[in-house]
Amino acid sequence: MTAALDRSQLARELVREFASEYPFEPHFLDVDGGSLHYIDEGPRDGEVLLFLHGNPTWSFLWRNLVRGLSERYRCVAPDHIGCGLSDKPQEWDYRLAQHVANVERLVAHLGLSRITLVVHDWGGAIGFGLAERRPELIARAVAMNTAAFTGLKAPLRIRACRIPLFGTLAVRGLNAFARAASFMASERGLAPLAKKGLLAPYGNWQDRIATLRFVEDIPLSADHPSRTTLLGIERGLERLRERPLCLIWGERDWCFTPAFRREWERRFPSAESHKVDDAGHWVTEDAPAQVLEWIRSFLSRHPLQP
Repeated sequence: MTAALDRSQLARELVREFASEYPFEPHFLDVDGGSLHYIDEGPRDGEVLLFLHGNPTWSFLWRNLVRGLSERYRCVAPDHIGCGLSDKPQEWDYRLAQHVANVERLVAHLGLSRITLVVHDWGGAIGFGLAERRPELIARAVAMNTAAFTGLKAPLRIRACRIPLFGTLAVRGLNAFARAASFMASERGLAPLAKKGLLAPYGNWQDRIATLRFVEDIPLSADHPSRTTLLGIERGLERLRERPLCLIWGERDWCFTPAFRREWERRFPSAESHKVDDAGHWVTEDAPAQVLEWIRSFLSRHPLQP
């Protein structure tokens, strides 16, 4: 109990300067790698929206959607191990399969079912990894600037962060990945509190471990340890073709370019697709009201069966 209280107090202290943007009660669950932080807002008997972030963000990315949807829906948003308010172990492997397993454990702990995935960046592979393991739990999905399949290339500026020594010094020493994202991932520019909130958990070398490990875990070669995991997730997409899918895309994303959106559309011909022509990778930052309205409309037009 004392440890849980200490974690909650530390979490509240970290978000104090931007609590008006992130006014959520912290929750924690012990998983592989340490203590996983998550928020759980809205009616406990409401339809479940499971928000999964990518790199180098955390559940703060979902704050506007959670505030806008939690009156009606149960909104659950974890911070992956190494991210946000979760533990940041230095010796953990930080592999895709481990992140998927942690989300599966959280879902089991909370007894979630008939889940609507809401995913961005690495959250796509992690969320559809859950769907590949437990397809019966997934009812719908919303995917934003993400992928859960192989075949498209990572841009040079991402691959540069994988260069031995240089990548470690740049990402962990200079916080280059997160700092660059704070202006390269948004086309319209971040508000000061938004920038503060997104960068807050990554203030030192130790806290930036996952930022680097996520980049290193991109399976660009056939012998990469996470390649088999991603291929299994990719194969599992076929079983979800008939589930309602909403695509929302920042078209000026230099990483998950419109080519990724078109690949989702090819694999899910019935998906509804929305483009924000002047938004970047962080489409939820560039067009929060538009994204919220599209999600509300999608959920209402695809009600869950009793």
